[in-house]
This record gives sequence, structure tokens and C-alpha cells, in this order.
Amino acid sequence: CFHSRTARSEEDRDTLWDAWGSWSECSRTCGGGASYSLRRCLSSKTCEGQNIKYRTCSNVDCPPETGDFRAQQCSAHADVRYQGQYHEWLPVYNDPDNPCALKCKANGSGLVVELAPKVLDGTRCYTESLDMCISGVCQIVGCDHELGSTAKEDNCGVCSGDGSSCRLVRGHYKSQHASGKTEDTVVVIPYKSRHVRLVLKGPDHLYVESKTLQGVKGELDLDTSGQFHLENTTLDYQKLSDKEILRITGPLGKFHQLSSDSVIQYIYYQPIIHRWRETDFFPCSVTCGGGYQLTSAECFDLRSGRVVVDQYCHYYPENVKPKPKLQECNMEPCLASDGYKQIMPYDLYHPLPRWESSPWTACSTSCGGGIQSRSVSCVEEDMQGTITATEEWKCLYSPKTAILQPCNTFDCPTWLAQEWSPCTVTCGQGLRYRVVLCIDHRGLHAGGCNPTTKPHIKEECLATVPCYKSIDTLPVEAKPVWHKQAIELEEEITVTEEPTFIPGPWQPCSQTCGAGTQQRTVKCQVLLSFSQTVADLPDDECGGVKPASIQPCYRTPCSGVSGQGKENKKEGEEEEEEEEGETPEREELHDWEYEGFTECSESCGGGVQEAVVICLNKQTREAADQSLCVSSRRPPQLLQDCKTQPCPPRYDLIDGCSKNEEEMCFWKKGLAWSSCSSCGGGVQKRQVLCKQRLADGSILELPDTFCPSKSPANQQPCAKQECPPHWVTTNWSQCSVSCGNGIQTLQAICRKQGEDGRYWTIDPKNCSLIARPTRIRPCSLRLCESKRPSPNPTILAQRKVYIQWRKGKKLQLVVGGYGYLLPWTTVVLRCPTRHFRKGHIRWLKEGKPLVSLPHLSITPLGYVKIQQVRASDAGIYTCIAGQAQEHFVLQIIGSKQKLSVSESWLLANGQQKVRQPDVASAGERFQELPISLNQYDSIVEHLLELKSSVQDEKDITEKPHSSERNRSTLEDERASAELSSPVVLIADTHRLDEITHNLSEGLGGPHGEQLIAQLLSELTMTQGETNDSTLHPPESAESSTQEPLLYKPKAHTTRSRNPVIIQRPRKVGAVPSSEMIVHVGLPALLQKPVASLELRCEALGNPEPSLTWTKNGKELLYNSRVGLLPTGSLRIQSPSKVDEGLYTCTARNRLGSTSLSSWLQITGKLLPTYKLKLLKLFYFFSCGLIRWRVDPWSPCSATCGGGSQTRTVRCMRGPEGRSREVESQLCLDTGRRPSDSRLCNLLPCARWATTSWGPCHGQCVGPSLATQHRHVYCQNTNGTKVPYRMCSGLHRPSSLKNCSTEGCALHWRIGPWTQCTATCGRHGFQSRQVTCAHRRTGKATREHHCMWRPRPSSWQRCNILSCGRGECRDSTRYCEKVRQLELCPLPQFKSRCCHSCRNT
Repeated sequence: CFHSRTARSEEDRDTLWDAWGSWSECSRTCGGGASYSLRRCLSSKTCEGQNIKYRTCSNVDCPPETGDFRAQQCSAHADVRYQGQYHEWLPVYNDPDNPCALKCKANGSGLVVELAPKVLDGTRCYTESLDMCISGVCQIVGCDHELGSTAKEDNCGVCSGDGSSCRLVRGHYKSQHASGKTEDTVVVIPYKSRHVRLVLKGPDHLYVESKTLQGVKGELDLDTSGQFHLENTTLDYQKLSDKEILRITGPLGKFHQLSSDSVIQYIYYQPIIHRWRETDFFPCSVTCGGGYQLTSAECFDLRSGRVVVDQYCHYYPENVKPKPKLQECNMEPCLASDGYKQIMPYDLYHPLPRWESSPWTACSTSCGGGIQSRSVSCVEEDMQGTITATEEWKCLYSPKTAILQPCNTFDCPTWLAQEWSPCTVTCGQGLRYRVVLCIDHRGLHAGGCNPTTKPHIKEECLATVPCYKSIDTLPVEAKPVWHKQAIELEEEITVTEEPTFIPGPWQPCSQTCGAGTQQRTVKCQVLLSFSQTVADLPDDECGGVKPASIQPCYRTPCSGVSGQGKENKKEGEEEEEEEEGETPEREELHDWEYEGFTECSESCGGGVQEAVVICLNKQTREAADQSLCVSSRRPPQLLQDCKTQPCPPRYDLIDGCSKNEEEMCFWKKGLAWSSCSSCGGGVQKRQVLCKQRLADGSILELPDTFCPSKSPANQQPCAKQECPPHWVTTNWSQCSVSCGNGIQTLQAICRKQGEDGRYWTIDPKNCSLIARPTRIRPCSLRLCESKRPSPNPTILAQRKVYIQWRKGKKLQLVVGGYGYLLPWTTVVLRCPTRHFRKGHIRWLKEGKPLVSLPHLSITPLGYVKIQQVRASDAGIYTCIAGQAQEHFVLQIIGSKQKLSVSESWLLANGQQKVRQPDVASAGERFQELPISLNQYDSIVEHLLELKSSVQDEKDITEKPHSSERNRSTLEDERASAELSSPVVLIADTHRLDEITHNLSEGLGGPHGEQLIAQLLSELTMTQGETNDSTLHPPESAESSTQEPLLYKPKAHTTRSRNPVIIQRPRKVGAVPSSEMIVHVGLPALLQKPVASLELRCEALGNPEPSLTWTKNGKELLYNSRVGLLPTGSLRIQSPSKVDEGLYTCTARNRLGSTSLSSWLQITGKLLPTYKLKLLKLFYFFSCGLIRWRVDPWSPCSATCGGGSQTRTVRCMRGPEGRSREVESQLCLDTGRRPSDSRLCNLLPCARWATTSWGPCHGQCVGPSLATQHRHVYCQNTNGTKVPYRMCSGLHRPSSLKNCSTEGCALHWRIGPWTQCTATCGRHGFQSRQVTCAHRRTGKATREHHCMWRPRPSSWQRCNILSCGRGECRDSTRYCEKVRQLELCPLPQFKSRCCHSCRNT
């Protein structure tokens, strides 16, 4: 009966059924079982539908020891007799007729019996399916474990997945193991892989080894075909006659290694466990005013849920890294406290970072396919045009440019040998020849082939016909001498297909008697094989020495004996049939004779002499060339003994000195000296021994006292010869690429040792004859992308006028303005650019290319440097960057010459314009830019006159004054040497134009003088920092375009600094006329009564300085009329005559102090102009009265380990140049006394030491290029190893270098493509074998050795054509297997195997 019911559903109420009962207990506790629910019919009639329904349950995997459910049911019948016998029953799987019947087979026999009509509920219908048997009927079960569900697992094992969580791995492998090894691991199947299929072709056996994540190993022995259980899956193994097939459904619970020594084809699905994940936006590039921010991507481990390094995600080609996203941020305007900042578009105000690439390097090979590289980095540019490197993620919004590209891909020239000529003889042994040409990739005869590999052009050949053997069988050596020589000379040189010198016959002798000459022609000729004709060539086409074309001859003596004088044949053309009687007359002129003996080989102890043989002209009795005498008749060598007396003891010099002659060791000292100890001047040594040679030739070594002569010197100074230059390596360069795979190069500089022993860096051209060290190592960055076009170049000119006020060491100027400089000043003229390489900047002077002079040069960074400028350097300098150009007018103070331009520069309208030829195209018309040459000469002259008038009358002033600024002790070495006046005044051109425009009457009137004085006071107020930057640019100035900084107070600086008082011009119209405000540093001239006077003193410093006032050098007494304001400024109510005097404001903090003064004068009339000038400029050009002066530091007392330095510190009084030393107490108010001692050379006395280089078998980093290593360690003077930090201040030797090895002559070897897996559709692909192999031996090696070149693809898609809807055809070659496995009912197989599945 039914004990529990659920409420009847709406469907049940409409029918005659009662509600469903509760679910029954599951038929299994694990592995997937079935549970049922019942309902009853409430009518006596038949109800429509089923009274039972099922669902799956216990869908958890069973423990491994539980065993198979169907096998358990078979084994339960083992204790029941069948036909009178007990059997061990084994299950029969996958019965196609009735999969839900319990069929078992008896172990050991072929007996198969159906032991039960139905298996228990929950038993799987098939081993490879989730479908289960319920009440004897096979029910469909989806991967979601729901009955009747059609949900399927994808290839990755994900239910209803899209296949994106795994990757298909397929290929084939052929063993490359060494001889004697029985097997080779060829395939490793990773953990959790699925749908594994391997095919082993050949007679060899397949070995399977498993390995767990914990490292536990196991072996699987496969002998016979069948199914095997493997952890939580099954393994299907088939052993056929010509191959073995292995299938594993998976997922694998272990790593599996499969080994064999035959070809293995494999395919499996590997899980992807690392994925890219997009990050949040990075912080904004600015805090206000409009910036940008980007996202990035990080590699995420799906198993552990942690972020890992990017290399894990790069392992899977399917993982595509997301591109960064860019968005605007912080667009709100900046607050007033941050300064004024205008919001403009990105490309104008705040340019985005961009990729910057270097030029391509030279191609790695001249032919045969090489690579060239370049470096790409992410850079930012500010408004001043300063470009700085920044983090790469800022540029990832745009694709990165390529860092590698192929080059010189054409084939190298090769030798091409033509057909052999016929044999030179018709019988016996002869020679044959051929032409060998060097053919390039265009098929032309050219040079460039390796001469050592040239095929030979001549070889011996043997005719099949034997030669007739004459009766005269004597060899040449046995014949008379004259006959032997005739045979030697008769060989005629014939024309061959290789260019050869061919001599012609000798002409008759020029004299009928006596000595004469005879001539012949010698031509360079070649045999043209295709026409069998002889062609003449220039002599330089033939190799070897050209035979003589003239020789002496002699017929008969001129005594009247004619004999056979008609015979004129000479050595070069004697015929074989020449008569014997002719030879003596030819030889009468020259013959061999003895002439004395050579010197004795020893001066004592026994030696030998050799008789001298000469060729003598019988007529003149003078020695002649030996070639004129017959070599076969040369007399034998004669020897005789000499100097047999014993030798006295003597000094003998070792190492290169001849020990056979007594005195040679003393007179040829240079032979025995060792090499000089150093090239810049050193010593050389030799060994000196006392020896005696006895008559029998033996040598006796004796003490020094036995040698009567003075002992030669064994040491001497070497001649100071110039040291040769050599390469010195420095640091690794940046990676040659900013994306993909590149290389790093060890930079090298050319250095040379001077006569003083110091090393100097010189021009690399001086080391061009020495092999430059090439040390490279690979570097790998992210994948590359394309680049956007670069904008047009611009020049960041500055419209400034530079006026040099006093001598300075070096001035930094920028194009776009004018310069008035003192002679003998060093000038650097810069041309700051944007979007243009500084090395490509061009310079002109007066419209012509600027030529380097001994004192003038254009640096590689694009600026002009003039050492000690002179009058000839004045002129118009033009900087050209692409289509942009700017000018700079340079004039020399004191030069009488006015600048002018040539007639060709003057335009028709009379206005002066510089006509600059456009460097892009000389044929185009000149570009014109107006520039006025002498526009500001008058203003500059008045400023210089004003300066000289002040200096002339400076010393007449009685009132003390000071504008000197004390500096911190870090700068005290140069503080006292700095003058208070500026080195250079910098004015804006528009300010000078304004003054010129306001002076209608010219500069000579009183109003003009007042304007000039006011201009001078304005220009000198910003002297401090303007000249600091103009004279001493920052260290980065050599590589950046930084303009001179004007003085701008920094209110929020954080670093400590000395106090400074700000000087400002008088403000006109800012306050009521009854009140007067004068900034300290300016004179206060009261021509009419005022209600109050404020002397304003504004000071900066860190810590904030305190302000004090003095009057006429004494402390100021305050009262109700004279008092301080809260800002520290001084206010005087109703000023009168008693208030006249010099008021000085002093600003102090713990770092120092500074003062500035104003002269207050009450007057009713206007002062003379020159006194007005003096009072205004008095404060700007005053010298310090009392100050500290320091001398340079002495040399350090120790070179390492800690020493000390001292210097003299004095208190000086008076203006610079006329100062004198006073008591130290007088300087205490000006600041703390500078230190007179300090420590130096604190580094410990240690040095770097190295071991010898290891073998050259490191990682291959290029063609025939590997690496070798050595150990680098730090040791002290005793040779004991010490920690690395003790050598940290010294240059550390390299521990890695490149070396040449044959083992790295590797390349990618590519096999043929396999047959496509489909004839049409989207699923076809084919593969090929790609291995890293040795070029010469062909032996394969590990792939990472070839990774310095891109790896060719090993698979590709193929036959990607539409299969067409109307035609029923197969689109894969596996359709026969599909039909055998009864997979046709499945839609994905039926669509691809339409033809094979049409009858199923």
C-alpha cells in the first residue's frame, strides 16, 4: 500500500490518476542508480499514461576497489551449478541485441549464457555511455544525469560545453635514439587528457608508463588485444600484424609516457588550465586636467584560483591575450593651487605614449636568408619635447612594431662545373679539363663563392687504347744530360678552358755572333668549349707567374768561327730532333765555377765551410743569373772543416740567441730579449749564462767567474711605443625588440692606454682592424603588433635674445633667437625637435652646409658645439629637421663687423630674408623665412654701455651693501668664486620689440635711458636659476631638448634649501599714490611726501627663513612710526630726512643666510641720469664684502680601504680680485665655516677574479654560436674570497660570452604534409613533421636549440570549401569507421559522412 502521497497536481486533477507517491530508495549507492515513484488509477476504467516514473540518483563515482557493477552481478552466479558445473562468470559488455540482459561468459571456455533476462536497475547499457538499464529497458541519460536528456559532453569533458576549455593535440613522432638503446620516449600524454588515440606502425611494441602528480611511477604491459581498466576509465588495445592501436576515453588520472622505436601517430584533447583575465583600470596618468588610464591582462590558474606568470598562458596558442582598453580620466580642471593648466586635446597638450623604434641592424648574412632586428620601446613626450622611456603597458593600446624581419633571402653564389673536355691523349694516360664558374642567384657569372670549395678543373684520364712501345725503353733519367733537358723543355703548353698563359715560339737571336737577345709573345688565352675556338683575354684573367717574353742568346764567338750559327733555337723551343752537336755552342757562353768558401759556421770548437758555386759569363768573367746555366750540370756541394780550436768560456744569452757563434749573442741582443712588459713603456728581460764549447761539440756550463768578459745586461727598459687600441665590453644593450623574440648585444667601446698609463675612450674607427667582440644572448618579450604612422617633425624653437654679461665656461643656447657673446666662450647651440631623430638633424651656416672645423663640430645628438667662439663664427645658423627649419643669429661682442647677407640672399622688395635650400629636393624653389639680422644691436650696445658706466664708478660708493647669497656646505667649494652678477641675460624678443616700439625718439633721450635701466633690472632679477641652467645644464641635457629655465619660485618644494630673497620690479598703479611699496633691492627715491612707505621683503627657503632688518649696518630700532608687518616687511609711516639710509633685509635658516638692501633717499628734485643708473644697478653688481674662501681638496691619502683629504678655509674681505684675508670671527655671521677635512676612497681593497672559461656547449643562440661560462668572484689582496659587496664599486668582468661551435649549425627540417583529413567543410587539417636538425649530419636535437629562428608551422587547415547542400558526399576519411561504430544516428557524424550513412 502507499503510505505517503503528494498533493495532486493540476494535471492529475484533470485526469483519473492519484498523486505521485514518494521516491523509492536508490538501486545503487554510487556509480549512478535509479529510483522510482508510483501512482494509482482512481477509476475502474483504464487510465492513460504510466503508473511509474524513474529518475537517476547516487551520481557519484564509486571507489576504485568496488569493481564493475555488471561484473558483480555475473560473479554472484559463481556458486550456482550450470549444467552440473561451477563456473567463474565474466561479464559480456555492449551486446548489440539486448544490452540490458545479463550475459556472462565462463572463464577458460567460450561458453556465453544469459543468466538473467534483466540486469539490476542502474546498470550501464554500454561501457562508453551514461545510458542505464531500468526494468530491462535501456534509457537515455544525458551528461547532466537526467533521464531522457540529450545533453552531451564536449571533447573537454564539460557537459553542454563549447570545447573551449581544452585543445586538440595531434602529430606523429619517429624515434631518433642512439644505437644500443632499446626504446625511446616519444609521446607524453598529460594529466586529465581525454579521447586519446595512438597508432604504432611497424613491427615494434608499444610500452606505456604512468606517473602520478606525486611522482609515483607504474607500468602497463600490453600483450594481447582487449579492454583494460585504467583508474577511472577504460583502455582499448588492438594488436594487429602491421600496427598497434590504443584508445583511452579518459580523463587520465596520471601522466602517461609511451615509448617505442617506430613511428607513432597520436591525437588527444589536453585541458587548458590557464586563462587570461582582464584587470581593472590602472591609476590615471594625471591627477587633474585630463589624462588617460589603461587596463591590462593577467594569467589566471583555473585550478588554484591564483594569478601566475604570463608564460603559462602563452603555452596555449588558443589563448589570445586581450588588448588593453583606454579611457579618459580626471577630466575636472586643476585647482588654482596646482597652477594654471589649460585642457586641450591629447595630441596637442598631453600626447599619448607611443612606440619608438631604432633603425634596423645590418643583416646577419649577406645571402641565403638572414635576419635583422631593431629595438622598440614605449616613450612619453612632454610639452618641452623631452622624450623619456616609460612602462610598456602605457603603449599597449596600439600594436607594437616588428622587431625582426628576414633579409637577403636570395641564394648564395655556388660553383657550377661544366662538362669535361676529351682526354688530351688518344692512348695511355693523359689529362682532361673543364670550366668551373661562380653563379649567383640571378644566373650570372659573378664572384663571392668560397675558393676552398671550388671543384678541381683538371684530372687524369686513361684512354682504352694502349700506346705503341718504342725500342728505346730507357727512362729519361738514364739518357744523356743534354737529351734529358731537351725532353723537359719540349712540353708545349696548350690552351684549355681555364685561362692560361700561352707562350709563342722564340724569335731568332738579335746577334749573329756573341751575346744577344731573343723575344717571343706570351698571351692569356682560353678555349671556348661551345665553339672550340681560342679567345685572347687580359693578363689579369690568368693566374700564376707570366712566362718571360725576352731572354739572352748566344750563337758563336765573334772570332770568325761561324760553325752552325744559323741555328737560332733557344731553350724555350728546342725540338726533340735537335742534333747533339748544337748543344756545346749554346753552353759555351755560361758555365758553373767554384769561387771561394763561405765563412766558418763556428768561431771556435770546430765548424764547416761550404764552397760557393756561381754561374759565370765566360766572355766577361762576371757572375750571371743562375738560370742561364744548365741546372743539370751544377757541380756537387763541397764542405771542409774550420776553426777546430776549443772555445774559451763565454756568456751565452738564452731564449732566441744563436749558441753557435761566440760573439753573436753580444751584438744581437734584440734576439734574446723577452717582449716588453707593457706597451706604454716597461722593461724586458733575458737570461745570461757562462758556457764553454769543447772541441767535440759538447757545451759545458760554468760559474760566472770563469767568463773573463763583462756580463751582458739581463734587463733593460723598453722603448716607449704607442699602445694599440683595443675593444672593451661594457653593459648589455636593451633587447633588440620590444615584442617577440630578440637579442641583446654586449656593448663595446674602443679604448687606448696613454703614456701616463690611463685609459682613454677613442673613436671606434681606430679599432676597425681588430675583431669586435660579438656577445649576444636571446631575449623574449610579448607578441608584436603593427604601428601607426608618425606625425611630422617640428622644432621647439625659443624666441630669446642671449646677452653674455661676463665670462663663463660654457653657454647652452637654443635656436630661434639671437646671441651676443664675448669671444673665447664655449657655446653649445641646440635644436630641440619632436617626432624626429636627433642624429638626422642637418645644420647650415649662411645657407650652406656647416663644415666641421677643429674648434667647431656637430655632435651625434644633433647640436653644434663651438670651442672658444671667435669673430669668424658670427653668422646665421640654420637647423633643419625634415621639412621644419629654424635660424639663430650669432654675433660677437667687441667685433666691429656688422652681419650682412650676400647679394644672392637679397629679395627684390629689399627686405632681408634667408633663402634656405630645401634639403628634401634641391630642384624645388627656396623656402623663405624673414629674419632681421641687426634688429637688437642698438639695445644691446646701450645695455653694455650701462654696465661699463656702473663698473667704472662702483668703488666710489660709500655705503656698504651686499647681495651675496651663501650656499650650503655641499656647494662651498665653488661658492666664493661665483660673482653675484649673471653670466648671461636672457630676454624675450617680444619684450625688446615692445621697448623699440615705445621709443619714437630713439634710445638716446632720458626716457630711453630710463627704459634701458628698467630693462636691465628686470633681466638681472632672474639671474640665479637662469644662469644655473644655462651654464650647467642637467645631466640629461645631452640627450634631451631642455630649454634654459627661468627663475620660478617653488612654493611646495620638499627638499632642504638655502634662503633666497625674491627680487621684483616696481609695481606701477597697484596701490594709491599716498602709499608707496618698494621691493627690497630697488632704490626708494621719494620726490614728494607720502603717507607710508613699505619696504617689501619676500623670502623662500626650507626650513622657512626668519627675516631681520638693519639700517646702515646696525640693528634697526622699531617705534610707533617704524615697524614690522606680519609678512616680515618693513613699514615707515610719513618718511622724512631722518629715515634716509641703507636698509638691509636678512633671511636666515639653519642652512645659511642671504641679504638684500635698498637705499632710501628723500629729495625734491630729479637726480641726474647717471646717478639714477648707479643707484638702480648698485645692488645688482655689488661684490660680497666678507665671505669664506676654500682651496681645492688635497689628494686622498689612500687609494682604497679609507683615506682622508684636507683643504685650507680662509675668511676674505673686499671685492673679488682685491680681497684680503681677515680673522675668521668676521665670517661667522655669513654662515657656518666649511669643513676642512673629509674621508675618501672608502671602498675596501678588493678586486674581481675569474676562473678559466668553461667548454663551449651552452645554449645555441645563433648559427654556429653558443655560450660558455666562467665563475666571477671577489677576493682581497691575500687571494681570499670575500663577499660581492666589497667589489661593488669596481667593474665586474663578464661571466658569459659567445663562442663558435659546430654543434650549433642547426636548422628547422620540414617533412611533407600529410593527407588532408577532409575533402571539404570546416574541419579538415593536415600536419607535417618539423624537427631541429644538424645541417651536416642531419641528426635531430631538442627544439629549443633552433628557437633563435621562427619555427615553421606543423599543421594547417586544408580543403576549406563548402560541401554543398544538394550533393550527398563524405567530407572526412574516417567515415568507414563512423559506419562500423554505428555513429551515423548522431547528427554531427551523419552530416560529415552523408554518403556512408545513407543506408543506415
